[in-house]
Amino acid sequence: MELTKEQFIRDFKDALHEEQLIRVADATPTELFQALARTIRKYITPMWLKRRNQLVEDKQKIAYYFSIEFLPGRMLETNLLNLGILEVIKDGFDELGIDFTSVKRAEHDMALGNGGLGRLAAAFMDSLATTGYPGFGNGIRYRYGLFKQKIVDGYQIELPDDWFGSLGNVWEIRKDHDIVDVKIFGHVYLSVNEDGRVVPVYENSKTLRAVPYDVPQIGFENGIVNNLRLWDVEIPIEHEMGYPTIEERRKITDITAILYPDDSSYEGKELRLIQEYFMTSAGLQTIIKSYLKQGLPLERIHEKVSVHINDTHPAVAPAEFLRILMDDYGLEWADAWNATVKTMSYTNHTILSEALEKWDAELFKSVLPRVYQIILEIDHRYVAEMAARGVDASMIEHTRIVKDDQVHMAHLAIIGGHSINGVAKLHTELLKEDTLRDFYAIYPEKFNNKTNGIVQRRWLQIADEPLSKEIDQVIGTGWRKDIHQLRKLLDYKDDQQVLADFYRVKQEAKERLARFIAETTGVEVSTNAIFDVQVKRLHAYKRQLLNLLHILKLYWDLKDNPDKDMVPRVFIFGAKAAPGYHFAKSVIKLINEVANLVNHDESLQGKLKVVFLENYRVSLAELIIPAADVSEQISLASKEASGTSNMKFMMTGAITLATLDGANIEIKDEVGDENIVIFGMDKDEVYRHYEQHDYYSRALYEANPTIRRVVDSFVDGTIPNVRNEGSEIYEALITHNDEYFLLEDFESYVAAQEKIDQLYRDKEVWARMSLINIATSDKFTSDDTIEQYAQEIWNLER
Repeated sequence: MELTKEQFIRDFKDALHEEQLIRVADATPTELFQALARTIRKYITPMWLKRRNQLVEDKQKIAYYFSIEFLPGRMLETNLLNLGILEVIKDGFDELGIDFTSVKRAEHDMALGNGGLGRLAAAFMDSLATTGYPGFGNGIRYRYGLFKQKIVDGYQIELPDDWFGSLGNVWEIRKDHDIVDVKIFGHVYLSVNEDGRVVPVYENSKTLRAVPYDVPQIGFENGIVNNLRLWDVEIPIEHEMGYPTIEERRKITDITAILYPDDSSYEGKELRLIQEYFMTSAGLQTIIKSYLKQGLPLERIHEKVSVHINDTHPAVAPAEFLRILMDDYGLEWADAWNATVKTMSYTNHTILSEALEKWDAELFKSVLPRVYQIILEIDHRYVAEMAARGVDASMIEHTRIVKDDQVHMAHLAIIGGHSINGVAKLHTELLKEDTLRDFYAIYPEKFNNKTNGIVQRRWLQIADEPLSKEIDQVIGTGWRKDIHQLRKLLDYKDDQQVLADFYRVKQEAKERLARFIAETTGVEVSTNAIFDVQVKRLHAYKRQLLNLLHILKLYWDLKDNPDKDMVPRVFIFGAKAAPGYHFAKSVIKLINEVANLVNHDESLQGKLKVVFLENYRVSLAELIIPAADVSEQISLASKEASGTSNMKFMMTGAITLATLDGANIEIKDEVGDENIVIFGMDKDEVYRHYEQHDYYSRALYEANPTIRRVVDSFVDGTIPNVRNEGSEIYEALITHNDEYFLLEDFESYVAAQEKIDQLYRDKEVWARMSLINIATSDKFTSDDTIEQYAQEIWNLER
């Protein structure tokens, strides 16, 4: 958009003076942020309305992306950058004597997600608007994020993440005209009405009011604004008598209170299922109502609507869509089912079968009685159709939706849709060969791959502005609109001045992070050290513990020989463990106690430091990732579906230390073997262990003195204050046979780390590797990923 500095200053002052009755000089950063956000909202609104009206007028097909998580982080800079007015606003603030950074930090991270799943969903929203495709999000308006993590005495403590605070969400608009009701519980039976049609009759059901709040999603310098719809819950006034106590009312408001409520109890499971159904039903109801305004036949809704199921949380969508078409609008089964299958598509995010959602059938029937009836009928018809096709009986049993008194949500998404995609080449192949092998045999045409991507605008232009300006100096600014122009950097891979400049920018990022570490943890770290970073959800398969084993190995090396020739190393962790995940929380405790051990041991001569940064989130990632020298992507081969942090680190010049897992393989293909450090078993070797049942971790432990010494450190008093946690980890590695093969990969990992040490000693070699990583990271833009979804799954037009 066109905006002068003078016009912005007038608009901003008006917002501050008229709505908050305050002068610039007296305003707090929070008040300044609110005024700035309102000013931006005023700029966005005409574009938003124009986009909506144009889509209605042209009757364009729209894709709706259903996700339990969206994790955009702070929206201010993204909105300003995409509007093309970021520098204008910064110049205006300079003239007004306002510190832009302090105003930016007054915004809380929009905490609507947990990790990669939510960040991917947010990236797709950004890329849909930027590529110009009509694609809208559908999720939940959580009042609290997953949790705010504090580290107390080395332990993770979970506090409420009140990101909403007193400000609320400054970007949202409530849309009362799209309020819908959602029914749960009760008893449902079928009856014949006066028209001779079989209709459901509900008894003793509970009615929830679903209230939509819309958040604009702005395309990069193209004037396009798409929509992210988030649902909140209210008690309908006409049904208030059904909730006579405060406790019953609280149960309703809890539906949109927090992401991933603890599901270790029956009540927790029930709440999760209600959450998932609530946002899915509300979204589908409004989508169908919007479609009908076009005056087109409902049987052909798939020609104008695509519904995408992101992971299994919204996987009730095919059954609910079918229910609405039949029960509310009178379609016959055949027409409703045909429309449903052609409308629905599904992304699978895991090869771990235990991570595919399943619901106890009795619980499901209790919460969603009518949907359960429909699922039973889908299952019955599927079994009959497969039998008629001559499919093997055992294969039918493996793939049916309701079996063993459980409702298998991934099976519903696959049977009830036309597309199933994985999120990296290896992941998709493993789905075909292993996790969903039977489905692939039945529906090979439904399977496809869409490797994940990241928003380069967030991770380069915003998170690493100094690097972006350096790139501008070398190849011009065209890459900001066309990320593939980054490849021009390859022409400078032997230019010593360019390499030196890029190395300097990385050092400056390390200095910014080092200051933050000192301020928040009290630990002083040297920017001459290698910044070795692993930031991601804490899970056993991601193998933060393998990283810790190597740290202990270095500790013992230095205790044996304080003069050991090694490049100083700072190991940086950031991770949240799910509140009920005991093993993961024990690993966090161990990391923190090892940090206390090494950071205060002067005999190590500062060569080894360990830092755990609490409450990992998007805004913290924006500080950490540009400063990383080494990107730890060390999951056991075959376990990580894709990863996206690997792409962010690559784009800002870190060297990937990785197993051949997820998208690491595709990163290796882009950068070349010499610009990535690979170690460990590949997926074939891992699967060979599974087939032959020949892995015995105790034998490795007993045969290898280094491994034994490192593992014994958990239980021999080396690490203080970890008696219980140390025993738990020791037992997991030795007694319970090391489920994720850490000891098998340990020596290869140590060798890879030694290679990192040697490479880093040659600044020119390291800088060249770094530049090549940046130059080839264009492969992993979410803009291209969305192009593939739009063309190959959703059939959208711009």
